[in-house]
Amino acid sequence: MNNLPQSVINEITADQKNEKDASIIYGKIAQRTKNEDNRKVLQKIADDEKKHYGILKKYSGVDVKPRRFKIFIFILFARLFGLTFTFKLLENAEEEAHTGYKKIEDYLPELRGMIEEEERHERELIGMLNEKRLDYIGSIVLGLNDALVELTGALAGYTFAIQDSRNIAMLGLITGISASLSMGASEYLSKKQEKEDRAFSSSLYTGIAYIITVSLLIAPFLFLPNPFVNLGITIGIAVLIIFFFNYYISVAKELSFRKRFFEMAAISVGVAIISFLIGWVVRTFLGFEL
Repeated sequence: MNNLPQSVINEITADQKNEKDASIIYGKIAQRTKNEDNRKVLQKIADDEKKHYGILKKYSGVDVKPRRFKIFIFILFARLFGLTFTFKLLENAEEEAHTGYKKIEDYLPELRGMIEEEERHERELIGMLNEKRLDYIGSIVLGLNDALVELTGALAGYTFAIQDSRNIAMLGLITGISASLSMGASEYLSKKQEKEDRAFSSSLYTGIAYIITVSLLIAPFLFLPNPFVNLGITIGIAVLIIFFFNYYISVAKELSFRKRFFEMAAISVGVAIISFLIGWVVRTFLGFEL
């Protein structure tokens, strides 16, 4: 083992860090998981990761320290974004790390078995998870997308027509709250018509997604005086919301990120540009000022 090339030793120690971090992450989440079956699977994966660390240590001859910041981030993600997103993100990171295994698989006969064991347990875990927040993705998308398109467009139109940040914020808030109630009610009636048991919950998720999005888009107009600067910031916020939400969906539901992101961003920005032009027409040719 001491005769291994230094490049192989370096790769092994890098893989050791991943195994140790994953063992701690799975173990800590297992401690906080209420479902007994989920907790057992999580603890089994944590034990396997620890075993794999021991195998790698046998070849490298060194002990590595866990990366506390990485562990903290993944534990935080599990609390904020749910287990499915966190584990698939961790799984994606491990798959990237596994590409380095090809460089050292000739030196470690146990390596193939380690990879197969990890993949099998992770598939079992992902297959058994059933998170409520993922059941309502359609409702969240409805509220989020409608708020982005409708309110971004409205704020763009108000900006040129009114050109006063406080009044734009007031009108945007009234428009946003009214629209969120309307969207929530429409979602409830739609789900009720389809005889779904979760009609109220679906409408609640739609309304909440709408209100949160409205609050973020209006915020710049409440704190800065220049309405055109605020509009630019608002469009930037809209693009960031689209980016992070689509990243979450692409990881949690294993969907294409690029296509969904550019499609939503193009629609929101396109509507904003059209509405801005409408505001210019209203102010210029109809003489509307506030």
